[in-house]
Amino acid sequence: MQLNSPPGETMTKRIKWTDRRFDFTFPAALYPEMIERVRGTPARLEDRIGSLPPAILQRRDGGKWSIQENAGHLLDLEPLVMERLNQYLAGVTELHAADMSNRKTHEADHNNVPVASILHDFREQRTKIVARLDGLDAEMFVRSALHPRLAVQMRLVDMIFFQAEHDDFHLTRISELVRLFAS
Repeated sequence: MQLNSPPGETMTKRIKWTDRRFDFTFPAALYPEMIERVRGTPARLEDRIGSLPPAILQRRDGGKWSIQENAGHLLDLEPLVMERLNQYLAGVTELHAADMSNRKTHEADHNNVPVASILHDFREQRTKIVARLDGLDAEMFVRSALHPRLAVQMRLVDMIFFQAEHDDFHLTRISELVRLFAS
């Protein structure tokens, strides 16, 4: 939905991440496609922002995160993704809760870190996660645990889908900001 917005405001009305609901009824056999989605995020992120100048990367839209802060947020969540992957492998019944206040991102001061460092570190951490996923047997992807915020059972394949959707949520926001500030 396109809205007429004053300069400096988001051009599209989007569903907040915390308001999204997910349908995890797809077959677990789709896990290879889900792995490919998360494998591709570092390249997509690098392609989208790697050549932008700091003035665009670090500019905020009101009080909302800059392009660089959105990228840093993806990096900040990689330890949670690895922790949850380890929990599936250990057979836990409930996944670790995310910090919904995003304290780590707010305190990280990503706008004062070279974007190349954020991109490198994100690629490095995501590569480790994908390598772990690539090494799993197909039956691991049906393991299930309770997702604390959504209050639903989530298979490992669902968690990968969930992460890919979160990546896309922030990549979409980055694209909005690029259109807003680079035009």
